[in-house]
Formats: sequence, C-alpha cells, structure tokens
Amino acid sequence: MMRAGLPQARILALEDMSANPNILCVDIGGTLIKAATVDEAGSLISDFITTQTPKPSTPQVIVDLVVDVVKTLPAFGRVSVGFPGVIGRNHVMTAPNLGTPQWLEFDLERNLSDRLGAPVRVLNDAIVYGLGIAKGPGRECVLTFGTGMGCALFVNGSAFFGLELGQHKATEECNYDQFIGQAAFLALGLEAWNERAKQVLSSVYALTNVDHIYVGGGNSRRMTFSLPRWASVVPPSVGISGGARLWRPDMDQWFREASEMSGARTEVR
Repeated sequence: MMRAGLPQARILALEDMSANPNILCVDIGGTLIKAATVDEAGSLISDFITTQTPKPSTPQVIVDLVVDVVKTLPAFGRVSVGFPGVIGRNHVMTAPNLGTPQWLEFDLERNLSDRLGAPVRVLNDAIVYGLGIAKGPGRECVLTFGTGMGCALFVNGSAFFGLELGQHKATEECNYDQFIGQAAFLALGLEAWNERAKQVLSSVYALTNVDHIYVGGGNSRRMTFSLPRWASVVPPSVGISGGARLWRPDMDQWFREASEMSGARTEVR
C-alpha cells in the first residue's frame, strides 16, 4: 500500500497495526453504539460493548466515545464502521438520525484512523450488516428496524450502493424512518406497529422483487406476526461478520487508500 506523504512515525504505526489480522467492528446507530473485535473470518473474539448514543450526536462527541469504548477490546489491526447514512468516497453525505448539518462532509474515516492508529473503512450501516448475511445466490434485501429503517440490496452477495429507502416516502405524511422507526413504535404501541411492519415488508418485497428479505435491527425482535416464506428475522450478531468483509479485495474499489487525504466525490456508499 502506498503511503507517500505520511510522516514516518505514522507509516510505522500503520505497518505495525497491519500485522494484526483482527478487525474492530463498530456499529453507530441513532440509539446505540455497538463494538466488538472479530477475526478475519468475521467470528467474534470479544463480547459486544454497547453504549447509548449521546445527544447531541455531533461528530466529535461520537468519535471521542468510540475511541473510549474500544479501549477494553482485544487488539486490532483494522477498523470497520457501519454508519446510519449515505457515505461518499471520503466524507459523510447524510446522517438523518444523528443530525446531518453537523455531519455533512465530515471525514469519519480519517478522523477515526488518526485517533485509533489503524486504517478505517466506513460504509452505510445496513450494507455492513447485510454483508454478514447476504451471501447469495440470487437477489436479497436486508432491512433494519431500529431508530429508523435501513435497507440494502444484494445480488449474489454484492451490494448495491447509495440506496436510502428510509428517507423515501412511505405515506404522503412521512418517510419510512418515521413510519416504522422507534418513535413510531413508542407512539403506536406493539399491535399497531406490527401492522405497519407487515405493510413495510410487503411494500419492500413488491418494490424490490428480491428472492428473500432478512430483517434485523433492535426492533425486529418486536415483530409478532408470522412471516411469509420469503422473509426471516436474523439476530444482530449475524451481521457482525460484515465488518470483516469490508476488508476483502472485492471491496477495495469502494475505498480510498489509507494514505489518501482526498478522493473522488462522486462515489456514494
């Protein structure tokens, strides 16, 4: 990997870290931040650390919290981050459940890499989660029901980038984040929220024409109705291996080299 332009101390630090095959996986959510260390195959080698997402969720507060909570985890050589929004080649484009104005164009990869002393890859959280689940063959969709609604599409295990269905209108009055997210659950109660969840599944299935829909996220456990044959609930731990997949060669095209401080702004992740 080219490291031209980096200070010698930084080059040596990156080389030392790269000798460790373990990967720190961080899931930044609107309600919770979760972290764990996995091996190259994506198997857990630590327990999850879970903490409340601070409010306000400004970039510096989130970065400081991540740096603090991972101190007790096993050593790692690389970092994978799932982020609740659209990620460009080198900056955050949207963060609807954290506060987009503060996050707009924030370089989360570089800021975390500088603080953690390891190369970092950041991708939309639904895609990272889905990379641990959708392996193909065929067309698959991964939905996450949490603070909002995440959605990622996969064809033979490869992700389609840039889809932000949570911000698309579910009704004339609200988008999917508002229609099925945590605030809706608290306002509606279990029974009415389940009716909405059933409606969302049917709508997404009709929209995407996938072979199977996997549902995860914290509120997936609240679903009480019988799922159709083309849908299933997956536990949060299943998606953790997606963080390991971020570092496989087939994903390199979506990330800049660790030495780059700028890049094409047209790529959307």
